[in-house]
Amino acid sequence: MKLQYEQAREELLQSNAEFHRLVEEHARYDRELAELLRTQHRRPEDEIEKARLKKLKLQAKDRMEELLHECRRERAEAVQAT
Repeated sequence: MKLQYEQAREELLQSNAEFHRLVEEHARYDRELAELLRTQHRRPEDEIEKARLKKLKLQAKDRMEELLHECRRERAEAVQAT
């Protein structure tokens, strides 16, 4: 099952512009969040930014999962049709 997941992910990375963009955004949010968490003296607005980045990161991941699910479903249907 993990192999199917990885194959679908690689296929989408190469063929789906939205998925590719989401992967890049997710990684960027992760880097920004890590940088924010490295600072020792956080301001109250840093907590707001932390929450914002976590929300954006989760939204990107959720959409990537939707696209992966669709891709895997389409593959399964194609196999059943043959």
